[in-house]
Amino acid sequence: QVQLVESGGGLVQTGGSLRLSCAASGHTFSNYAMGWFRQAPGKEREFVAAITGSGSRTYYSSSSSIKGRFTISRDNAKNTVNLQILSLKTEDTAVYYCARASVSYPSTEQAMADRSYTYWGQGTQVTVSS
Repeated sequence: QVQLVESGGGLVQTGGSLRLSCAASGHTFSNYAMGWFRQAPGKEREFVAAITGSGSRTYYSSSSSIKGRFTISRDNAKNTVNLQILSLKTEDTAVYYCARASVSYPSTEQAMADRSYTYWGQGTQVTVSS
C-alpha cells in the first residue's frame, strides 16, 4: 500500500532553516505529483508547495508568509520529496504533511487543493522559537 513518511521536523530558532523529507513507497513515485501542506494550531490546513511527477514544474502558495522562502524538490531515484525552508518565522510553526496527488501534472488549481491528494503522511512537527 502507499506509504508516505515525513522527517526532518524539529525545534529551531527564528531565522534558521530546515529541510523536510518525505519518503514514499508502494507506488510508482514518478507517476504522481507530490505536495506539502501545513496546519498550525487552531488553523485550517494550508497548501505550501507541490511538484509534478517528473519534477519539471513546481507550484507555490501565493501567501506572503510562504512565498520566496520555501523550495520543493524531488528525487525520483530515491522516491523522496523535499521541502527546504529558509528564514524560519514563528508563524511557520505547524505540522507539515506531504501528500500524493492523483495525477502527474496537475493544474495550478488542482495542485493547491487538498482534495486533489489521495494519500497523506502522518506529518512532522516544525516549531520555531523566537
